[in-house]
Amino acid sequence: MEKFSAIQARASERVGGNKALMGLMPKVKTARAVAATKNDRWLAQMTRCVFQAGFVWRVVDNKWDDFEDVFFGFPPEKIVLLSPEQLDKFSQNPRIIRNRQKVLTVQHNAHFIQDVARQYGNFGKFVSQWPDEDLIGLFAYLKKHGARLGGRSGQRVLRNMGKDTFVVTGDVTRCLIRAGLDIKPQPSSQREMKLIQSAFNLWHEESGLPYAHISRIGALSVG
Repeated sequence: MEKFSAIQARASERVGGNKALMGLMPKVKTARAVAATKNDRWLAQMTRCVFQAGFVWRVVDNKWDDFEDVFFGFPPEKIVLLSPEQLDKFSQNPRIIRNRQKVLTVQHNAHFIQDVARQYGNFGKFVSQWPDEDLIGLFAYLKKHGARLGGRSGQRVLRNMGKDTFVVTGDVTRCLIRAGLDIKPQPSSQREMKLIQSAFNLWHEESGLPYAHISRIGALSVG
């Protein structure tokens, strides 16, 4: 398994030095800050990532203020009360992207957030308490209990909300394969995900860097 220091050196050379490299790192929040994030922001981010999946992100971003308005700020306790007729009406609203199946995920994920919040106080507390050395377990939980939160969508939700997490992008996968990991170009099996988690745990121990930074540096080392 390749040392992370070699990967970081490659990334640094590609972007013009270590200072430039560090300037490209994603923001990572403290566990306390993640825990304090309100449930409506989690539902909003889930919705944003679900709609961006397989679509032009820019279009979703340009319409996002309208999404916030149409779904009245994404409060889960209100979203769960929407009737099927109201959801159908939302799915036909030209102010947002008219994809009925994705609109339906908003209510499903509102129920998901509320179920978790009843046990932990709020969704952010649940996420903040999940151990970094088992991020793949959190990915699996989001996929199992949420709607369309498998694959990179759930990973992106966590990253965008400030949870210290890696994201298994194509460039990250290429970095891992180059480092010696026995995984496919599009890893999905439990065996492959365990290997990926083990690699990140090893590199985290070696470098002391956040998982999110290791992930971004790995991507920049190849792409």
